[in-house]
Amino acid sequence: MYFVTSKKAGYVLFCMTPSGRAAVGLTEGQKVHLFERARGGDWTVLREWNASERSHTDILIALGDHTEPDDPKRLLDLLGTP
Repeated sequence: MYFVTSKKAGYVLFCMTPSGRAAVGLTEGQKVHLFERARGGDWTVLREWNASERSHTDILIALGDHTEPDDPKRLLDLLGTP
């Protein structure tokens, strides 16, 4: 899977999956967010990490080895998180 870099207020990095159903963002406060897109187009945080514990780069690399799942919540399974 690859990611498309975009812009989102409050984030120094925001990358969406090819379908636009999920995204990874790095906040100015060094928090990493994994998002899913809600029906109305808003983004919902599925999981948050401190960048010092799990960087956005680590997440993008780990997901890069997989095909994008239909359900964004399955990305958590691919990352090995509960």
